[in-house]
Amino acid sequence: MSSHLPAPSQILTPLPALTDNYFWVLQNGNQALVVDPGAAEPVLDFLAQHPALRLSAVLVTHHHADHVGGVAELVARTGAQVYGPALEKMPVPCVALRGDQSIDVLGLDFKVIDVPGHTAGHIAYFCDQTQFNGASSPLLFCGDTLFSAGCGRLFEGTPAQMRASLDRLASLPLNTRVCPAHEYTLSNLRFALAVEPDNAALQRYTQVCEGLRQQSLPTLPSHLAQELAVNPFLRSRENSVIQAVQQHYPGVTLTDWNETNVFAYLRQWKNDFK
Repeated sequence: MSSHLPAPSQILTPLPALTDNYFWVLQNGNQALVVDPGAAEPVLDFLAQHPALRLSAVLVTHHHADHVGGVAELVARTGAQVYGPALEKMPVPCVALRGDQSIDVLGLDFKVIDVPGHTAGHIAYFCDQTQFNGASSPLLFCGDTLFSAGCGRLFEGTPAQMRASLDRLASLPLNTRVCPAHEYTLSNLRFALAVEPDNAALQRYTQVCEGLRQQSLPTLPSHLAQELAVNPFLRSRENSVIQAVQQHYPGVTLTDWNETNVFAYLRQWKNDFK
């Protein structure tokens, strides 16, 4: 664990960028880190608005362009240290990370979690030392693995890998702030309601998120307890989800609707959902 004591409270900011990305900025005192900066300009603009702030680190979850496109320029302009997945190609030299490693950034201890599925080497970053508004609140930067009410497409991994990755994230503390890299919440909720139309928690959460977006406010961060109540991909073992998947694919003649098959067809349903 880190030998440094965290400041009484950190500041977490989702920077809207590109089409629907968020670049997460975490401030601790006069230092900051940014997660998955797919472009440099939004981060540089933020730093210009906070001239006392120094960008110390860039955390990367996976190699897609909308997550790494701004890394090289940010390093050139700020000298920030880059951390990224050991199993994926990064645009600049970086500290290569694998699951179960820990890094000290901003005086905070971040645990690295392997979460393959969206890409083969995708990682997530978890810190249980962060505090917001004076209250302890663990923090998860999950890239494109876990979204609010959804999960990432399987571009390089398998359904079994993604299900195992989501299980790792689901085991974190219930009060963990979940910080995905995209504002996909409303579209994910439309799908989730198609899967579980009678889920009261899902209905309430949809109303909250619709209200936030009507005000052009982020729906994120979410919380893990909330996701366990509404996210069909975290709920793929629930009878209501299993039955919905089986009813959606009545022609599938699987001799055994095992957990991986249910998850795979749930993901396929989402891929095709309009």
